Amino acid sequence: MITRDRLDIRLHAAVRMLERRITIDDILLVLNKGEVIESYPDDTPWPSQLTLGFVRTRPLHVVWAEAGDTKRVVIITVYQPDANQWDSAFRRRRERP
Repeated sequence: MITRDRLDIRLHAAVRMLERRITIDDILLVLNKGEVIESYPDDTPWPSQLTLGFVRTRPLHVVWAEAGDTKRVVIITVYQPDANQWDSAFRRRRERP
């Protein structure tokens, strides 16, 4: 289980959280109950992943990485997926025309 004290919220993510009215509790819910829908093994400095979760009925995506051996969870960005860019379940990107 990922807890609040393990989070390292990057500035970009913090700004986006404020803009999008996403809370730390929302992020924890997504990380602990959500589903990894994409992995980015070549990201640096650490491999990252995209996790989908629902806060009540609101879908949220969290891009995050585990910072090496520190067990810190780095929050890279958070957003509500756009229905025009994602399938109806918000798990797969739509094909671009």
